[in-house]
Amino acid sequence: QVRLMESGGGSVQAGGSMRLSCTSSGGSWQDSMAWFRQPPGKEREAVASIVSDGTETYADPVKGRFTIFRDNDKNTLDLQMTGLKPEDTGVYYCARERYILRPWERLLPNKYEYWGQGTQVTVSS
Repeated sequence: QVRLMESGGGSVQAGGSMRLSCTSSGGSWQDSMAWFRQPPGKEREAVASIVSDGTETYADPVKGRFTIFRDNDKNTLDLQMTGLKPEDTGVYYCARERYILRPWERLLPNKYEYWGQGTQVTVSS
């Protein structure tokens, strides 16, 4: 059984930075991992993914501002966020899938089986 738990959310002013962490129990280095977010009143959307060979994929709104990190030894997944904007506000979720996803699947939430409970990020203007 794979379990995920996010931490590091909170409130920050626009232009600030924040780092989210996701700790996993179970899983393997071969898994695909990702961050998603759900803005208020909107559907869940992709943020970034990373697969076992280290390939990173970012959603257009966060390219150049967010970086995804993976530590297979510690079984953690981090998201470093810089240049935060009010539109980055939402609940951020860590997700994991037990095999390497194909490139066109990596930002699709329905391709991930395991999810954390989410952590709130609020960016004020």
